[in-house]
Amino acid sequence: MGHAVGDVLGLAAGVAVSPLPIVAIILILATPRGRLNGPLFVLGWVLGLAALGAIMLAVGGTGGASTHKHPATWVGALKLALGALLALFGARRWRRRPQDTSQAQLPKWMAAIDRFTPVKILGLGLLLSAANLKNAPLTIAAGASISSAGLPVPQQIGTLAIFVVIASLGVLAPLVVYLSMGERAKGILGDWRERAARHSAAVMAVLLFVLGLKLLGDGISILAA
Repeated sequence: MGHAVGDVLGLAAGVAVSPLPIVAIILILATPRGRLNGPLFVLGWVLGLAALGAIMLAVGGTGGASTHKHPATWVGALKLALGALLALFGARRWRRRPQDTSQAQLPKWMAAIDRFTPVKILGLGLLLSAANLKNAPLTIAAGASISSAGLPVPQQIGTLAIFVVIASLGVLAPLVVYLSMGERAKGILGDWRERAARHSAAVMAVLLFVLGLKLLGDGISILAA
């Protein structure tokens, strides 16, 4: 199980560093219903990652590894495809990043986030985790890695749970600060929001490219073995 956890730690960290979801939860916490909607957003995020990871475990099943506990060929092919996709998106994102970070703009839907119902907030958390351009491929790759480790089902579930917890640290941190620091949290979260908004494009581009190269390397290693 330790080897499987080691394989997914980098992927989980890549999911955790998600500037847009971090900005989203900070904006949610600043609304009058922040104490209710903040935890709902995090719940949606966790459910999205857990559901997508569980689907991959179900797809991989006991066939994710060969009789020698080496990842199956389809796992290598999947990682190769996901790696190429992320690397291409990263390069494209880098070319399109704003040269002046002060001109970086947030999505228009964020302006209406204070009017979102609790159900929409929950759905937003699900969407930004399980349907995100970066997070979905990384979670799929993590699920494939876990299923290919030759672990019994309880250990697969435990490894996925560790992945989800680490991958959720980015959105959990603002919530913990908000709930524990009261009024002092406003200044801290405001600073985090500004930094995340300004550098979102560059951070995402570098993460996509680097993690894409990692998955490409993993896929090549599996297919060449």
